[in-house]
Amino acid sequence: MVSHKPHILVTRRLPETIEARMATLFETHVNEDDVNLTGDDIIGGLEGKDVLVSSITDRIDARLIARLPRSVRLIAQFGNGVDNIDIEAAWAAGVTVTNTPSVLTEDTADMAMVLMLALPRRLVEGTQMLVRDGVWAGWSPTSMLGHRLRGKALGIVGMGRIGTAVAQRAKAFGLNIHYFSRNRRPPGVETPLEATYWHDLDAMVEAVDIVSLHTPHTRETFHILSADRLRRMKKGSFVVNVSRPELLDEAALVDAIESGHLAGAALDVFENRHGINPRLLALAEANKVVLTAHMASATLEARIEMGETVIVNIRAFMDGHQPPHRVLPDGAHGAARNLRS
Repeated sequence: MVSHKPHILVTRRLPETIEARMATLFETHVNEDDVNLTGDDIIGGLEGKDVLVSSITDRIDARLIARLPRSVRLIAQFGNGVDNIDIEAAWAAGVTVTNTPSVLTEDTADMAMVLMLALPRRLVEGTQMLVRDGVWAGWSPTSMLGHRLRGKALGIVGMGRIGTAVAQRAKAFGLNIHYFSRNRRPPGVETPLEATYWHDLDAMVEAVDIVSLHTPHTRETFHILSADRLRRMKKGSFVVNVSRPELLDEAALVDAIESGHLAGAALDVFENRHGINPRLLALAEANKVVLTAHMASATLEARIEMGETVIVNIRAFMDGHQPPHRVLPDGAHGAARNLRS
């Protein structure tokens, strides 16, 4: 139990309503410049603070965790993904980590469906043709021919909350649902979707027309859509990724599209540590790839719900309770060790 108002560092700007609410509940220090902070910036800003409110752009590795002031006992991630945080190092140091799951499900599934439509129906290309040229020759029976979605096979990698929400939308568009997941979904989920479960991912990617990635990034899922699996995919098929860039071997994807084996890809996430791959940009300019700016969860409603979830996690923790969205390393069970209290 803490008697004083908790002091928190927020590394990025949040919606105004969330910042205002945080300001009433906590001594809140926000990164007003809204640019990525370096490790030194984060450590300097945490002096005298109790909580770090991080985002996916912050690199919270073992070295940074070892440098945290002893007052910092909670990392409250603003986001569902936590692969930017060394969860094992935080656990070993007695630092609790929380995230904001569930609130992104519907918006992310909407974006996946939008991208699934954009690829075969050439939506971006059709818009750019009008905007770029400013002149339209008019309708023609053979102009801008794309491909129908109905009757195609969608392979979902990761049938959790988001994957299931994608499947529900895709079923309404007449797609046949196939999925690979760590655990098979119960009949109550499978039956309404008429979904086919595959225990072998290699076999599934060979059978479907679109592969959509919806699994978290872990050691086991790094490059789960590998060069070999991309080669196994049907000629003329598509890839959609609104999850994490690490799930996909991006260089192999570029090779597969350039060679003509794959028809294209729609990516809301992609490798950008050293700038976007020029070959990927060239494919986007050639309308073989649709790129969006990590927008899958970018609705005001989602961001506000994320902020409210962060607040709930902080208040529960500072009141001495288990935060409802605690993230534990694989194999960790039981109550948290708080070695820094």
